[in-house]
Amino acid sequence: MDDDLPRSKGDAASLLARESLDPYSQDELAERIALLEAEIARIRAHRDKAAAHRAAADALFRPRAE
Repeated sequence: MDDDLPRSKGDAASLLARESLDPYSQDELAERIALLEAEIARIRAHRDKAAAHRAAADALFRPRAE
């Protein structure tokens, strides 16, 4: 599977974006926001780790200057 390809429209984020928020109370919405913010932080940390890993690999396999 190629990580550079866009995700399908049926992924979790797309499904969440289509969900009606009408049935949720104020407290439930606040809890949902906190959970989504935690997930955003987790994703950012993973992205940063992947970028650092890629940079290290690029540096390791970069052709040597002669």
